[in-house]
Amino acid sequence: MYLTRVLRAATAGLVAATALAAAAHTAEAADTLGSAAAGQGRYFGTAVAANHLGESDYAATLDREFTSVTPENEMKWDATEPTRGGFTFTSADQIVSHAQGRGMDVRGHTLVWHSQLPSWVSTLAAADLRAAMNDHITQLMTHWKGEIHSWDVVNEAFQDGSSGARRSSPFQDKLGDGFIEEAFRTARAADPAAELCYNDYNTDGVNAKSDAVYAMVKDFKARGVPIDCVGFQSHFNSASPVPADYQANLQRFADLGVDVQITELDIEGSGTAQAASYGTVVKACLAVSRCTGITVWGVTDKYSWRSGGTPLLFDADYAAKPAYDAVLAALGGTGGGGGGGGGAACTATYSTDAQWNDGYNGKVTITAGDSAISGWTTTVTLTAPQQVTAVWNATATWDGSGNVMTVEPSWNGSLAAGASTSFGFTVAKNGSGAVPAVGTCAAS
Repeated sequence: MYLTRVLRAATAGLVAATALAAAAHTAEAADTLGSAAAGQGRYFGTAVAANHLGESDYAATLDREFTSVTPENEMKWDATEPTRGGFTFTSADQIVSHAQGRGMDVRGHTLVWHSQLPSWVSTLAAADLRAAMNDHITQLMTHWKGEIHSWDVVNEAFQDGSSGARRSSPFQDKLGDGFIEEAFRTARAADPAAELCYNDYNTDGVNAKSDAVYAMVKDFKARGVPIDCVGFQSHFNSASPVPADYQANLQRFADLGVDVQITELDIEGSGTAQAASYGTVVKACLAVSRCTGITVWGVTDKYSWRSGGTPLLFDADYAAKPAYDAVLAALGGTGGGGGGGGGAACTATYSTDAQWNDGYNGKVTITAGDSAISGWTTTVTLTAPQQVTAVWNATATWDGSGNVMTVEPSWNGSLAAGASTSFGFTVAKNGSGAVPAVGTCAAS
């Protein structure tokens, strides 16, 4: 422990340089994820594994694109305290030092979690477990005091499903519901400046699990329990897509007086459909003033925990995917994916072609930017109870609400620079005269 402190102390003189680097990153052209997000007052981060930092493409992509890092496994209990009182920080220190030298923030992940626990934790009786939990929190937060922007203090403490109950774990089973509050109070005492977060998955929309977390946060805020933010992991795929009420759910938590962070984002898929989903998530965060940042769960598909689903913004060869361009566009950035995206861009504009008493025909024109594109996608959002009865010159899919239509080309995806194409749709008004909203165009 003392050796790693000496190594980290050797970087203390870089603090001023780090601040300058961060300021420069914010001020530069918004042509990377980090710089574009900074222009929106947010961070854009990624999960990092220490054993990949020596790979030149990995480090170069990390350093170029991101302004925040989360150690993927290196700060978890089994990595930092494998035996009781035997703390080891070497791998996590490597990530923290790398981030500090490049002006990046660090998210701490995670202090109290039922998984990746060394076996000795589960053998403790209640009094010993409480002491061990509080000591673990204090030791880690003291070690990195002043160096961690946000901590996931407690992770995944609620069950899936409709019960809204707490998950069975050594902490829940032996210490009861109060262990979460105790963990947050211990964390505040250890580092008063760090932002303290509760983090979970399958809480992205309004459901029984997110309702239970919401009730806990509301109670904590009412009683002065120190909680500053809620993390939404946001792991999506075709069977579990971005929920229609994603933005509304983020907003209701923010309305409790906490920040919200998207902490482990990955979306399985490819091409324009994946790009559209990523764009939806980013735009939802930007629409919620207290959504302070986004972290994707990995730099490259090659090392993703769901690599078979190719869920990240860079492929296995570190080429930027259409999803990268969609994220950059949603953040208001310019340029293409660091050598992989090619600057592909497009715009989508709406007009009403014809209308009658009970319906109308809508038309969306897709126009390529300064470079040729080989594909595009956009969204059309209707106001209920309107319904689309026909679509032409495109392929459409619908979200769970039936109000948001994701549109892809059926034959007209390739466009020369500056060229245009269009698709149309017929809408039954069902008593509503609202004009549909067309989302950002994502190009590949």
